[in-house]
Amino acid sequence: MSEKNLQAYWKENLRYLTILLLIWFLVSYGAGILFVESLNKIRLGGFQLGFWFAQQGSIYVFVILIYVYVRLMNKLDRKYDVNEN
Repeated sequence: MSEKNLQAYWKENLRYLTILLLIWFLVSYGAGILFVESLNKIRLGGFQLGFWFAQQGSIYVFVILIYVYVRLMNKLDRKYDVNEN
């Protein structure tokens, strides 16, 4: 891989990481702590939404983000021809 392609690969990889970590932060910290009072006015399955995000929602979002990251990295690997297949 050329130096230019390597830099482009890592730049795109870091962009993906930044976006996904920002989403994770907003869901886990924002929904679970900062916005809990306003979210608690909404009920989901009999539980207050702020409580649900603090206990379950952030975990679900984290697992989804892992899946999204794997898909994005597989696509990026194919784009720069560094895939393992």
